[in-house]
Amino acid sequence: MRAKRTTAALAGLVLTAGLSVALESSAQAAASCEGTYTIVVGGTGSSWNNDGFTGNIQQHVGYPTQIPNGASARAGVNELNRLVRDQRNTCPGQHVKIGGYSLGAAVVHIWVTENWRTFGNVNAVLVSDPKRQGPPGANGGAVPFGGVIGAPLAGADKSFGNVPVKTICHWDYVCDESAGIWTYPQNHMNNYPNDFNMDHHNDSANEVWYNGAWYPA
Repeated sequence: MRAKRTTAALAGLVLTAGLSVALESSAQAAASCEGTYTIVVGGTGSSWNNDGFTGNIQQHVGYPTQIPNGASARAGVNELNRLVRDQRNTCPGQHVKIGGYSLGAAVVHIWVTENWRTFGNVNAVLVSDPKRQGPPGANGGAVPFGGVIGAPLAGADKSFGNVPVKTICHWDYVCDESAGIWTYPQNHMNNYPNDFNMDHHNDSANEVWYNGAWYPA
């Protein structure tokens, strides 16, 4: 009997945790239809209210970030998709700008790949994207561990269709396996001091910043 009660209690905790993640993303009041709707996705270990992003942001995405794997990425993509489509239904003419860092950048990357055919008037900013595909430079650091990480986080591509995407990667193994694993976590955490301010990225940027140099998308 005690084992059954323990199992039921654990199930309740898991359910509550899952509901809290969904509710956290919805905690903010409905965004205005004026200007750009900016939504951001934090990286591993972040939370919806502590993801490092600054600027004029209308929404932070809550999703399970503790373990960077395919399941957490999929949960993030699903929640991002729900939020941006709810906003689009309310404000059909509004531009949407989506930013992501690290695991969150992979979430945004996957979302663009899966949704560019059915969702226009949108752009993306990817900071240290583990799914980044070169050139310039090598592919993202998630690629060597694809068998462990699992889809859709594993793999690298540039399947962005007609969506403007700004990609930023600076001497960082997470987005450039050629940088060497010894660059993690110092470079990954410290090489993007100005890139978390979403006001620094315009709504049409379609470019790559790699190790301090500019390249076309």
